[in-house]
Amino acid sequence: MGENAPSVRPGDDPTLYGSATLEPVEAVETRTFQTFRLTYTVGRIGLDDTGAIRISFRSITDAGRAQSTDPGGPNYVSAVTDGEAKITLRCGPEGPRPWAYCVTAQVNGGYLKEGETITLTFGDMSRGSPGMLMQTFAEHSYEFRVATDVQATGNFLPLSEQFVVPVVAGPAHRWAAVMPTLRRPGEPFHLGLKSEDRNGNPTQQAKGRVRLEPSLPVTGLDLEFDYAPGDRSMVFEGLSVAAPGTLRIKVFVDDALVAEAGPLVVEAGDHAGFWGDLHGQTGETIGVNTIESYFDFARNKAFLDVSAHQGNDFQINLPFWARLNELTAEWNEPGRFTVFPGYEWSGNTAVGGDHNVYFATEGRTIARCSHAILEDRSDLMTDANTLTDLYDKLRGEDCVIYAHVGGRYANIFYDHDPKLETAVEMHSAWGTFEWILTDGFPLGRRVGVVCNSDGHKGRPGASYPGASRFGAYGGLTCFLTDRNDRASIMEAQRRRHHYGTTGCRLFMDVTATLPDGSVVFERNPAADPDAARAEARTAIMGDIVRVAGGEVTLAVRIEAHAGIERVELRDGAAPLEVIRTYGEEDLGNRIRVLWAGAEYRGRGRDTLWTGRARFAGASIDRFETVNHWNKEQMLEQRGGESVSFKGVTTGNFMGFDAWLTATDGSVLTVETNRGTLERPLAGIGLDPIVMDAGGLDRRLSVQRLPEARLARSLSFERTLTLKADGDTPIWIAVTTEDGFQAWSSPIYLFR
Repeated sequence: MGENAPSVRPGDDPTLYGSATLEPVEAVETRTFQTFRLTYTVGRIGLDDTGAIRISFRSITDAGRAQSTDPGGPNYVSAVTDGEAKITLRCGPEGPRPWAYCVTAQVNGGYLKEGETITLTFGDMSRGSPGMLMQTFAEHSYEFRVATDVQATGNFLPLSEQFVVPVVAGPAHRWAAVMPTLRRPGEPFHLGLKSEDRNGNPTQQAKGRVRLEPSLPVTGLDLEFDYAPGDRSMVFEGLSVAAPGTLRIKVFVDDALVAEAGPLVVEAGDHAGFWGDLHGQTGETIGVNTIESYFDFARNKAFLDVSAHQGNDFQINLPFWARLNELTAEWNEPGRFTVFPGYEWSGNTAVGGDHNVYFATEGRTIARCSHAILEDRSDLMTDANTLTDLYDKLRGEDCVIYAHVGGRYANIFYDHDPKLETAVEMHSAWGTFEWILTDGFPLGRRVGVVCNSDGHKGRPGASYPGASRFGAYGGLTCFLTDRNDRASIMEAQRRRHHYGTTGCRLFMDVTATLPDGSVVFERNPAADPDAARAEARTAIMGDIVRVAGGEVTLAVRIEAHAGIERVELRDGAAPLEVIRTYGEEDLGNRIRVLWAGAEYRGRGRDTLWTGRARFAGASIDRFETVNHWNKEQMLEQRGGESVSFKGVTTGNFMGFDAWLTATDGSVLTVETNRGTLERPLAGIGLDPIVMDAGGLDRRLSVQRLPEARLARSLSFERTLTLKADGDTPIWIAVTTEDGFQAWSSPIYLFR
């Protein structure tokens, strides 16, 4: 682990600083209340007046924040000593990354001698507190990191004893069944099955008799079996479908329908679709759990085809960089599970901002933005302090780069190398950021769309935001290529043959039919005039095409896990058309209310929404939430005609559907902290009514939908006219009924 630790100390003998114990240390379930007692025994040189002990917790946790002011409230911490000094407690963000949140027990008005003790009770229930609330995500080792400042110098030195409590998944809440979305006839695929607790953790507390009902015959698939996994999931390898078609598999447990896998489109073609989440961190940097468990989760719990680890570079020390490279080579399994070595270049936005680096081979040099919290300075000469420096360091390397939006965001106006930077990350657990693509169109950028989790909770490919500052479910990318290995996935990235989603796995095909004489380039000719090229009659998403004429025919096909609410056809940043699976004549008494957007592009982009929707003169017969990822944030029906909500958006959207029994004159009023929208229900139709709320694409909207579930398949063709000069970037954005989105990489057309 790379961390910011003091290199000075009173001495090297650990008995100088004292010792500690923690009880209990048995496993606890996520989101339960617990009580822990930590006892510190003073060491040989005592604990001086204004000296202190400090218990630090990882900044990524969404456990309840310790507090010492309300004995009857959650997370109350008390402190007592058997010495003659007074103990003062402080709770707050005092520690260095990644140990940001701290409980500091300071000695005042005296001192403590060797052998005297300080006892802290976390979740002290003696005065009415329910206890200490545990985090929403499973973790092998929830840490109580104990340090001392025995001589009141301000330097806190970790004790030799450190304490961990395993946090495990709770009872089964939902089932998930996962397949890929595109294979050729006879080509192998896998089916993953798991049960998750309320917070999205695969749980061992699930069992039952499973029965599968596939829509097509599947070779190698057992249709009945007992669900009793040894490690929270089951994976069925080597399956195949012989004939073309669309496969969906219904999953019954003890005769109850609990999930459906698919769609998997089986058709002949040049490529299959391989799903990846290439961006996440672990406990060796700012996240939790180990790099070993990270790759196990990606392959065997999220059922991914492609993965990578992306730690903040200024926290990756040399031993971890070496270990990471060992493990990517070990986990890489050509044909089944492709793993790339890499890291997140985490430069400040002023000098380029966050960018993800992926190498095709192990053993490459890490070029960090800085050594901000690394004490080993032996490789300082390898740093790349600006994005321009990074490009200079990586030219000639077999690698690709993504522009990324996280805490810092990528500044695409600072610099760009078309040969290295192949994509922008449009969605992650941090939110949704269409602007990272659309800002680049006027600059002539030709990049693809990827989505990843940027998860910090050790759950790549199934990254729930929990109750922390993350506001969205993590994204996924589907790579379109002939094989699942490093060379093929790398080529797919360089040709932008991929699309991204906000976490669902839907099938998307976007193909342009070209007039005779059109040319498709394998690389960006603006950066490489000698790029390989070939005459072609068709182009797929991500292609750069010189068109012999002024028109192309675009064909789009979507097969989704849920109903398709809309497909937006776009020319760069300009919308061309909204295509739906329903029309005005299909609308019913279902009203959708959504709130969306962000404050601005930086760290403080989170937008808090509070409000109430009231259907005056109507009654709510049925109510469903949309993108309500944090179940502890209020979004609930109140009585027969209103809904109350309090939640956060970070560029994404959330809201609800209400099925109504309405009368003439019924009125919807949505009052929020961002403004009020009021409309007669009779005036709400096919197109959303939008209230602008300032900020960055921040808005409140209402629309009417059909009462029945929407169609899950959609195909259409359009003839498109190209601009006379410059690129015509054609791409689509899909929104499903249950709130997921997907974006194709643009086809870059020019004359």
